Parts: sequence; structure tokens; C-alpha cells
Amino acid sequence: MLTIEDYYSYLFPEYHPSRVLTLVYQPFAFGVLCVLTYKEAKINTRRRNLFGYILFFISSLLVVVLDLATSGKGGIGPFIGLCAISGAFGVADAHVQGGMVGDLSFMQPEFVQSFFAGLAASGVITSVLRLITKGAFENTRGGLRKGALLFFSLSTFFVFLCVILYAFVFPKLPIVKYYRSKAASEGSKTVSADLAAGGIQTLPLQQAEEDPKQLERLSNKELLLQNIDYALDMFLIYVLTLSIFPGFLSEDTGSHSLGTWYALVLIAMYNGCDLIGRYIPLLKFLKLASRKGLMIAILSRFLLIPAFYFTAKYGDQGWMILLTSFLGLTNGYLTVCVMTSAPEGYKGPEQNALGNLLVLFLLGGIFAGIVKENMLWDKGSLGWKYEICNKLRTRGNITT
Repeated sequence: MLTIEDYYSYLFPEYHPSRVLTLVYQPFAFGVLCVLTYKEAKINTRRRNLFGYILFFISSLLVVVLDLATSGKGGIGPFIGLCAISGAFGVADAHVQGGMVGDLSFMQPEFVQSFFAGLAASGVITSVLRLITKGAFENTRGGLRKGALLFFSLSTFFVFLCVILYAFVFPKLPIVKYYRSKAASEGSKTVSADLAAGGIQTLPLQQAEEDPKQLERLSNKELLLQNIDYALDMFLIYVLTLSIFPGFLSEDTGSHSLGTWYALVLIAMYNGCDLIGRYIPLLKFLKLASRKGLMIAILSRFLLIPAFYFTAKYGDQGWMILLTSFLGLTNGYLTVCVMTSAPEGYKGPEQNALGNLLVLFLLGGIFAGIVKENMLWDKGSLGWKYEICNKLRTRGNITT
């Protein structure tokens, strides 16, 4: 939705859609994930993820339907409908992201890395699709709307593929069945439906029944206390990133020569570098595994806030693109370093719970970052607009 913010900014210029849609999205995502994380040990993971993917598909389809039904008109009604869809996306995200990360955390670390790299790759693909659709229709009548509709129709198709792949392909992969069976033998109750979908009808609990201690696991509270630094890492990574991206980059980027392409280019550079950053830890000698080192690196990123502020005020678009690229690179790299290091040494059910906890702090950081971004940049944005209006008024261009 944010990738077509140029279209929504055109439709709803007075409502600041790039900010409001994220502010609506995050409370739903964070609130629902809090409940799901608390109940994680008793939830059917397959049902949870399927519900999330199907809700993603329905919500994506409704974005297109809403635009067609309103003939691409703005106004408060369509905007409220768009906000409702954004809230539904948040609910879907809470189900899928926590469920998938928890599921993959008791498998190989490379699976977690691949999943988070896939998140970044989806950002790159959506950015490329948006640039192509915008370029193809920009000079035609109603081109902005046509490009946005084509873009979201393609996105809806990709989400439909996610439903099919998770429902029918993923549970039948031999390595997935192996790790889910292993988790079940260690006392996990969340994988029974997944094992049944993969053709395994009985859970391998015979060894566990002989040794009841094998079924014992740390509570969520104990896991959190042992990994509080990792949890804070995830929170701080995303509170910084979302303090800048996407709202500030969409609205407060100062003077430039790229016109309506500027925000799209910045988002594309962020997504591309975020993807690259998530593959760097695959090179073992480049992976930052030290808990203290991770915390120092993550705290150092907060120097980007004054850097972005002064670049927006005094720098040109080249420096802004460079800073945005570095923001994405460090976001992806540090995310994968934390998420692949934290589950090591725990049993399957504990790794599942820890994956959910880390995603909870990730979404908490996103939510706090969005709120902080609006509080931090709004005064500067309003001041800049007031200054422009003042200059126009003195030249006689406007009267109010």
C-alpha cells in the first residue's frame, strides 16, 4: 500500500495516507500478536498461518475492489474503507509473521534467514513492479490510477500463490517434515496439523514418554529474561528504521529534481539494500554473533536520525539516497544476525516461543517508530510548509 503512496497522496492529499495507513496498521498487528504470543503453545500453527495468508489475499483483493467501486474518487468514505483494509492487513501480519518465524526457528538458521530475505525481496519486487507500472502508464489519461490498479492486481496474485504454497507444498517438503517431527518429539503441540498435512499421522512421542523431562520447556517469561538483549535489539532496530522510513522519506525529503519519482526511488533503494543486508550473514566471517557487538552496532544506528535531518535540510538528493541505502543495508543485516543467533541451543518448543517473542518486539519497535516519526518530523514539516506559504504570500501568489 505504501509503494503506491503517490497515488493515495493524489487521492487523499489532506489525510496524509503514508502516515495514517501505517498508524492504523500497526496497533492491529501488535495487539493481535500480543495475544497470539501469549497463547502460542496451544495454537494450531497451520490454522494460524493459513488464516493469515487468506486474510492477506482477501484484503489485497478488497483494495482493488474498493477503488473500482468508487471509480478512483477520493473523500472520507473511501479513505475510511482503505484504513479498515489496512487494519485487516495488520491482523494478517500478526498471524503470519509470528507463526512463520516461530515455525522456522526450530529448523535451520538458514531457513529463518531465507524467510527474512524473502520479506526484503518482496519489498524489492513491489518497488520494481511499481516503477514499471508507473512508467508504463504515467503519460496516459488516468495513468496514475491505471498503474496503481495493475500493480495491486499483480500483488494480489502473488499473495494467492502464498496461500497455495503454504497449504499444499511447504508441509510436504521432507526436511520440513523432519524438523516438525523432531519438534513434536520434544513436546511441541503446535505442529500436529502440519504433520498431518505432510502425511504423518502419529506424533513420535514414544521416546518422550519414556523420559518425561524431555517434554519440559522454559516458560515465555524465562525465555524473555534469558534473551532480553536480543528482544531489545529487535525493538531498537525497528524503532529507528520506522522513525525515518517510510513517512519521513515520503513527505519530508526537501528539494529535488526527480518529481513524483523521488519517494519511489528512495523506497526502492531502501528495499534493495535491505535485501542485500539480509544475505550478508550467510558469509560466516561477516556475521556479527557477539551479543555485545550487536547492541553497540544497533545503538550506533541512532546517529542516522540527525544525519537524515541535516541532509533533508541542507543536502541534495544524492546524499539522501546514500543515507537511505545505508539505513536499509543495516536494517536487513542486523535483523538476520539477531534472529538467527537467538534460537541456538534451545529445544523446538522453546525456539518456536522465542521466535514469536522476537517478532513481537520487532512489531513493537515498528509501532513505536511510527509514533515517534510522526512526533519527531511533523513540526519540521509544518514549519517548512509555513515558510513556503509565507514566501508565496509576499509575492502575491496566495491570499490565505
